[in-house]
Amino acid sequence: MRIDAEQTTSPGTVELHIGELVLHGVAPTDGYAVGDAVQRELTRLLAESGIPPELARGSGIERVDGGQLELSAGASAQTIGAGIAQAVYGSLGR
Repeated sequence: MRIDAEQTTSPGTVELHIGELVLHGVAPTDGYAVGDAVQRELTRLLAESGIPPELARGSGIERVDGGQLELSAGASAQTIGAGIAQAVYGSLGR
């Protein structure tokens, strides 16, 4: 995953651009739904928990490794996306 962050005109606000999200083991038909769920959950996490310092500086992050996500068989796109977003957000503060 590549994340670029740029400071916007409002202090404490960044705009994230996720250039690529690689999903292994997810049905191709679920790709957009998972991506939408990632976006919603990252937005929620950033609003509730704040912007990690590295993003607040406005620097780009070439690759984010959120580790492995263990899901039960048949997990919904919403559950997968939320899990990905939580793992990514957790890795941004490291």
